[in-house]
Amino acid sequence: MQRLLARDERELSVDRAGDRLGYLVVSFGVLTIAAYRSFAGREPTWDLLAVVIAGGLVGWAYRAAHQALDRRSTIVVGVTIAVALGVALAIAMLIAR
Repeated sequence: MQRLLARDERELSVDRAGDRLGYLVVSFGVLTIAAYRSFAGREPTWDLLAVVIAGGLVGWAYRAAHQALDRRSTIVVGVTIAVALGVALAIAMLIAR
């Protein structure tokens, strides 16, 4: 289907910003629910955490497939993975006591 009006850069940037904000709200919402279930109900939340991680990996893989990754985004992904592994290790050590 063809559009009657051509889209300009402003409309595209607004769409992308809206998608980015929506993804952030959904991701942090799921993380909040996972944290609440884990701490208040002592329920496992690996399924919810896997959804958030998969969403981030899909976006990163899409950018990589289209060669749209820059050095900064690669560093951010690496630091995020390192911090997440460190926090997971610390939590696992505290629970093991």
